[in-house]
Amino acid sequence: MVDVPPVLLDRGSGTPLAVQLADALRAAAASGTLRTGDRLPSTRELAAALRVSRTVTSEAYDQLLAEGWAEGRRGVGTFVVGAAPAAPLGPAAAPGPARDAVRLVDLRAGTPCLEVLDPAAWRRAWRAAGDRAADGEPEPAGDPAFRTVVTEHLLRHRGLPAAPDDVLATAGTSAAVAELAGLLAPGSRVGVEDPGYRRAAGALTAARLQVVPLPVDDDGLVVDAVPGGLAAVYCTPAHQFPLGRRMPAARRLALVERARAEGWWVLEDDYDGELRYDVAPLPLLAALGPDVVVHLGTTSKIVSPTLGAGWLVAPAPLRTALLERRTATGTRPPRAGQRVFAALAASGDLARHLRRLRRELAGRRTAVVGAVAAAGRPTEGDRAGAHVVVPLPDRETEDAVVAAGRARGLGLDGLARHGTGSGPPGLVVGFAAPARAELEAALPVLTDVLGGG
Repeated sequence: MVDVPPVLLDRGSGTPLAVQLADALRAAAASGTLRTGDRLPSTRELAAALRVSRTVTSEAYDQLLAEGWAEGRRGVGTFVVGAAPAAPLGPAAAPGPARDAVRLVDLRAGTPCLEVLDPAAWRRAWRAAGDRAADGEPEPAGDPAFRTVVTEHLLRHRGLPAAPDDVLATAGTSAAVAELAGLLAPGSRVGVEDPGYRRAAGALTAARLQVVPLPVDDDGLVVDAVPGGLAAVYCTPAHQFPLGRRMPAARRLALVERARAEGWWVLEDDYDGELRYDVAPLPLLAALGPDVVVHLGTTSKIVSPTLGAGWLVAPAPLRTALLERRTATGTRPPRAGQRVFAALAASGDLARHLRRLRRELAGRRTAVVGAVAAAGRPTEGDRAGAHVVVPLPDRETEDAVVAAGRARGLGLDGLARHGTGSGPPGLVVGFAAPARAELEAALPVLTDVLGGG
């Protein structure tokens, strides 16, 4: 039996019941309670549920069919074909023609490319994870198979040697930062790149720590500008977010040496380190300073946030402190996503997925850079990851481009959103989220918007 949508009929009203019913179903479709493709109950089922005659439900359906809100399919049933549009990315537009713009194509950074994820491999991994017996006891460190797979993944794709005992599973990078923040005394000062990853800054602030903005330049975090008296420094050396720059080897060594000399941790967020398609990556900070660096990785950018899984590689004393805290508080990352990731890796599907992903993103980047160049503007950032930066002359231009893009159906992202406002103006253009055909259709519009058209 099909679920009956919420309907309230007023039998004391002068409005006929059939009209009331049609109005209620139309309103449910307009509000999103009923969605395109939902099957409506049969006229007999709905009449019985509402305790009205079948004539009432038949007349209401006839009205909806005539208006185009519903469609009858012979031998199958009646289906909703008119429903609420997808929610906009931001505040509702003012009344007028702009309200009818096409659904926004998401060209913001931070979303994975799901189009290349093989559905059959995805299903196989979930089935394999489900074939394992349910857990009887918690495992604060994470699923053993996941931790083993992560060590192999780090060695193959990031050149970081580690043993399974060096690895702790996490619920993702932001969750890992929040856990690490809980080990610091309230009020401790933690340096964060500016512009940088705002969720990491938010996790630190929520832990009652003081976030200290740190400047970045063409070589990433400016080590000489890091002030004294910090408890930790959070950075993205392999592919600075959002500027897309890579920290050179000399600066990496300088950062590790300062951390050792001054007694603070370095939180190395390697959010998309697997996604390089130009040259081999430089040695990770964790390889240069395993005694002071906490290496953070995630499955969200290379597979999907659905897994809710990540990892950290940290010095033994810090791992012990985290495990003690997890045991004392009963907190631990969920293991289902860890098992799916382990199954993807064990079958070879993860390696095949990463090869497809790199090829796809390299092609998309070339197309985006070409569209930006056609507008007479340059792009910045390494040939890596899933976004590029388009420098702009000032914040006014940045705001205008973002607004013009929204009016033309593009969800764009300005650099201002990623920092305290002291960084350079520009646009962060992500190219992973849309389907390839959708991206190709959006790029001429991006060219036009950047060109002032």
